[in-house]
Amino acid sequence: MSWNPELGALMPDVTSIDAIETVIVPRARDIGGFEVRRALPTKQKQMVGPFIFFDHFGPAEFLTNQGIDVRPHPHIGLATLTYLLQGAIEHRDSLGTLQKIMAGDANWMVAGNGITHSERTGASERSSEHTLFGIQSWVALPEKEEDRTASFSHHTQTSLPYIEDGGIAARLVAGTAWGGGSPVEQLSDMFYIDVSLKALASMPLPDEHEDRAIHVMQGQISVGGQNFEAGRMLVFRPGDKITLTAGEQGARLILLGGATLEGPRYLWWNFVSSSKEKIEQAKKDWGAGEWEKGRFQLPPGDRDEFIPLPDK
Repeated sequence: MSWNPELGALMPDVTSIDAIETVIVPRARDIGGFEVRRALPTKQKQMVGPFIFFDHFGPAEFLTNQGIDVRPHPHIGLATLTYLLQGAIEHRDSLGTLQKIMAGDANWMVAGNGITHSERTGASERSSEHTLFGIQSWVALPEKEEDRTASFSHHTQTSLPYIEDGGIAARLVAGTAWGGGSPVEQLSDMFYIDVSLKALASMPLPDEHEDRAIHVMQGQISVGGQNFEAGRMLVFRPGDKITLTAGEQGARLILLGGATLEGPRYLWWNFVSSSKEKIEQAKKDWGAGEWEKGRFQLPPGDRDEFIPLPDK
């Protein structure tokens, strides 16, 4: 699928470095024996639009018989957006879903009132050396959607709007931008775009959304005359016209944002909610371990282990 915005016509003439609200340096975390770099949430910024969690992992090389094993764990009040640049992950959830996520695909799991899932390297990938590189984001749900029934959808790379123009290659993974829309279900205003820029190529940041950010995955970009290396998230002030330019080696970026939600969110472990009480109840339900009749069930085909409720 392709869409054809006139990116050159949208290019603003001037960008001030003052348009940058904050620069986030992600912190390293261990997830299932695999290191990730977490850009959201931080003390400076809990959310960018509805995005409340942003983990960048890889590129990492695995030897034969190695991979990731994120055991079954629960979620409420959010949707997970898993997007890979390289490699593959096997997703299982308590709805009975078994889905291999390939590079360029969008995996969209809406937890709503509760879901359990696991993420592992599949047998075919473990049979040889392989690479894994990608992002998992959590999108906080609007209050009216927090208690909805859980759901899952998978969107292949070819179904996502794509454009190549003047050294720019952009794939609209989720939300809306530059007059186009992704097939991924949209529960609040947002955008999420995978962009590759050739050396010294320039492009505008979508300006129709309240909150906007750029995460530099690879290479280097310049904004307002200042350079930013890979592993930086730039969060911008609302309303300003933004132009970004790749460095001499080009750049790979994730653009993200959207409208702020109707109120703050509480975040504890894997639970997100507008209500502390809902989080406390989810903690009790997961800790009870009532897999057959309780609120949370373990995924079919992956019921031999799970991540226990943390002590704090």
